[in-house]
Amino acid sequence: MRKLFDKNETLISILLIVIYLISNSFCLSNFGIYNYKTFLVNFILTVLIILFIVICKLGDYFSLTEFPNPKKFLYFIPLILLMSVNIWGGINLDYKLNEVLFYMLSMICVGFLEEIIFRGFLFKMISKDDLKLAVIITSLTFGVGHIINLFNGASLIPTLVQICYALATGYMFAIILVKGKSLWPCVIAHSIVNSLSLFVVEGVVTTYIGPIVLTVVPILYSIYLNKTIKE
Repeated sequence: MRKLFDKNETLISILLIVIYLISNSFCLSNFGIYNYKTFLVNFILTVLIILFIVICKLGDYFSLTEFPNPKKFLYFIPLILLMSVNIWGGINLDYKLNEVLFYMLSMICVGFLEEIIFRGFLFKMISKDDLKLAVIITSLTFGVGHIINLFNGASLIPTLVQICYALATGYMFAIILVKGKSLWPCVIAHSIVNSLSLFVVEGVVTTYIGPIVLTVVPILYSIYLNKTIKE
């Protein structure tokens, strides 16, 4: 199966992106993010991709076998800061237990899926020819990909704001991958940010401060990593 992947890496990467976007758009439109069906779809996709990676022995190829030295990455304090942004304005507990459970489990899967698809399959495919281009394209696709929220009922301005900080975050994740040779910091941070978004309390922090932090911190952290860590 590894030979099949090596011969069709581009096709497989594109197919995974299409399957992920269509399946999640369908789930959000028909079931909602709090429904167990949405979780099951993401869980099944996650399991299938993990099995594929294990069977094809692609763990090293997708940087899933090591974790970078925390000291070189400022002990990931900037990531911890970003992971906590969603609860700065308070914690919304107005949800049923099953809603919290399915939402958080689904978001953990989504965090893994988006990282392994965008900064795993897609990144590796492009970086074979041009590493810088891989960073740019995966950052753009990750950020602009959030435009799909418009089709799921989101408002225009909040979606555009989300695209902006998703671009910055996507770039930061790509730099972490390049400098640390590991996808795990990105997976963990992505999953936690997504999961804690459930508890956001709408207000000044959420509307103004949060997006600014989610944009500025990734940019500054990326600059720091580029200057201090040699590839």
